[in-house]
Amino acid sequence: MLKQTFTPHVCSGILRCMFIDTHTHVFDPKIAHKVLSQLEEHYSILPVGNGFAEDLLKHLNDAKLDKAVVLTAATAPAQVIPANNWAIHLDKTYERFIPFGAIHPEFDRMEAELDRLERNGIKGLKFHPDFQSYRMDDPALYDVMEMVEDRFICLFHVGDALPPEQNPSCPRKLAALRKAFPKPTIIAAHMGGYLHWNEAIEHLAATDVYVDSSSVTSFVDDALLKKLFNTFGKERILFGSDYPLFDAGTEIDALKKRLALSNGDLETLLTNASSILGE
Repeated sequence: MLKQTFTPHVCSGILRCMFIDTHTHVFDPKIAHKVLSQLEEHYSILPVGNGFAEDLLKHLNDAKLDKAVVLTAATAPAQVIPANNWAIHLDKTYERFIPFGAIHPEFDRMEAELDRLERNGIKGLKFHPDFQSYRMDDPALYDVMEMVEDRFICLFHVGDALPPEQNPSCPRKLAALRKAFPKPTIIAAHMGGYLHWNEAIEHLAATDVYVDSSSVTSFVDDALLKKLFNTFGKERILFGSDYPLFDAGTEIDALKKRLALSNGDLETLLTNASSILGE
C-alpha cells in the first residue's frame, strides 16, 4: 500500500489550498501497454507517460501539483465492475488520487453499483459516449442520470473527429442533458468539446457547466484559446492534463504563456476543482 504525504499549497492566505489536475488516467499495469496503444492509434498522439500510478505521481511532483482526479471508462457493460474495483483500489491506496467511477447505460445493476461507489467514497463518474458506444442523447443515458441526480460529480468526454451532430458526444447534446438534469455538478472535458470548440462556445457558454483544459493547447491557435478562456472565464475552467497523453507541467506552462495569465489567475485554474471536490 503506497501512502505518500504532501504539504498543500498556501494560496491567497488560505491554508490547505489544493492544486489539482482534474483529468488524468491510470491503468492496471497488466493492460496499460494495450490501452496506450489504442489511445495512440485513435488520437495519433505519442503518450508522455506509461499510465502507471507511480509515473503519474512523478508528473504531479514535477508540476508541483497536490492531487489528481483519475478517470476510468467501462467500454462495455461487463467492464463496469472491474473498472470500479480499480477506482476503489486507487482510492484506498493513493492518498493523492481522486478516482472517478465508471457506468455504462446498458449495465443492468445500476442502482446497486451506484450505491457501492457511494459507500466507498467515490465522488464522481466518468462518461465517454464515444468509446462506450452510445449517444449522449440516448434515452438510456437519461435513465442513468435520473438515478445519479446530485450524488456524484459527472465528467463527460465531449467531442471528436465526426461533425457534432453525427458524433456520439457534442456540446449541443451536453447542453440538452444539462437542461434536463440541473442537479449534478457537470464537467465538460477538453474545454467543452474536443475539436468542437466553436460549438462549445455556442452551446455551453450560457450554462453552468464547468470545463477542463485537457487536450486543448496542442490543437488550437492562440486566438481560439483566448476566446475559450474569455468565454468560460477563469472560475469555470479546471486545469486538466490528460495524462498519460500530456504532461501537467508542460500544459501549465503553455496555458500561462499563451494566455498571459497572472500568477493569481493561474492559481485559480489550478484550485477551482478543490472546492468542487471538497478537497
